[in-house]
Amino acid sequence: MSSSSKVSRLCGNYGSENFNEMRQKYKEMISTLPNRMPYHPIYKLYQYEGFWYYSSFLEAALCMQQNFNPQPSDIFLCTAPKSGTTWLKALTFSIITRHDFHDDFTNSPLVNKGVHACIPYLEHDFLNKPKFVDRVGLSLLATHLPYTILPKSISLNNCKIIYIYREPKDAFVSSWHFTHKIEAKNLEVPLITLDQALKWFCQGKSVFGPYWDHVLGYWKASVEKPDRVFFFKYEDLKEDTLGYVKKLAEFMDKPFSKEEQERGVPQEIVARCNFENLSNLEVNKSGMLLSERTLQISNSVFYRKGEVGDWKNYLTDDMAKLIDDITHDKFQSSGLTFPSSSACN
Repeated sequence: MSSSSKVSRLCGNYGSENFNEMRQKYKEMISTLPNRMPYHPIYKLYQYEGFWYYSSFLEAALCMQQNFNPQPSDIFLCTAPKSGTTWLKALTFSIITRHDFHDDFTNSPLVNKGVHACIPYLEHDFLNKPKFVDRVGLSLLATHLPYTILPKSISLNNCKIIYIYREPKDAFVSSWHFTHKIEAKNLEVPLITLDQALKWFCQGKSVFGPYWDHVLGYWKASVEKPDRVFFFKYEDLKEDTLGYVKKLAEFMDKPFSKEEQERGVPQEIVARCNFENLSNLEVNKSGMLLSERTLQISNSVFYRKGEVGDWKNYLTDDMAKLIDDITHDKFQSSGLTFPSSSACN
């Protein structure tokens, strides 16, 4: 694909003047929406059609509705925050680029740039880096956007979607830790308490929340289009990483050949992308990301524990029950289930 065609799939048929007018229109509209008044204005969220967003992310999502032209070969990695995003990116990137870096993994961008620099992040890069696809020349694109606000062009072009979801209590605790680390580095304000974070999470007022509605949107899409939406649990990936690496490769139309399987290529990808290996890469110990809100984000904050059931170390029984009750109410008619707090290991 040429550079010009890559840009056209992002910018559609709009000139820069019309695009800027569109952005201004949405900025003004967003300012009128209900908002979550936080302890610091940099974390202000706005509610739109049932979900909560940073203003820049919502602006990008709305602009993309009219202004984003994906290729049918594009694959979208979709997740709620802290639900396995980093691991999913590493695995899928390794699967797709395995022929390029099999002989010398030290040259892989995963090693030199870090996971999140390898795959464009739609709601950030669409507005801030118009030629972001040129950075990697791959078909992988990532987003935290709910299914209902994804550009309709993704469905119309029959693009594939991969969605990983996580036990809500673990997703919540992981998100709280992630936010704490960013706050401590960037903001001279009291850190958000666990109680306050839990209140917002259960009210659905977390970024890209409500968490349960985010999951259900993609679950319903996977039921309607099982050949286009690959939907699976973080916990299942932990239990059978090798099996899911093979399933992901098949879904992405990049199946492992018999010869590759005999050489142990799938096992090699699992080993390269495990938590210990990724977290110990120098780029993930000392590298930095800069967010669209000019925050300094260390790559290391994306690697905490990655464990199943770590919520038990932070939530009281009452806190766990509160999340479990919402999960039961939300998921009971969907076919999605998680162990109760008392049964979770």
